Amino acid sequence: MARQLGLEPSPPADITVEDGDEIVIGKVALKVIHTPGHSPGGMCLLGEGNLFSGDTLFVGGIGRTDLQGGSHEQFMTSIREKLMTLPDETIVWPGHDYGPVPSSTIELEKKLNPWLRR
Repeated sequence: MARQLGLEPSPPADITVEDGDEIVIGKVALKVIHTPGHSPGGMCLLGEGNLFSGDTLFVGGIGRTDLQGGSHEQFMTSIREKLMTLPDETIVWPGHDYGPVPSSTIELEKKLNPWLRR
């Protein structure tokens, strides 16, 4: 994608991860949740009741699926089956601060996110 935009491509990954793997940073362990749809390798990270949702789930919204490799159907399946099944009290920290507040919870997104009430 970077090349298509005339940008320098990202360097190769030092490691690769799969759904269910853990990334340990100091004393914090983050579980990898594979959430394809925005991009084929899309993922979220879950640790200590916090979900770092990247470009998957925003406060009151969801990420794009119209980029190369994206799939709206796969994206919605990822959100419904992998994120909306997390405990309601899980705090959602999106990769972009597009909403009225910087974070939310799974419970609030189930109730208020218009993309998830369809």
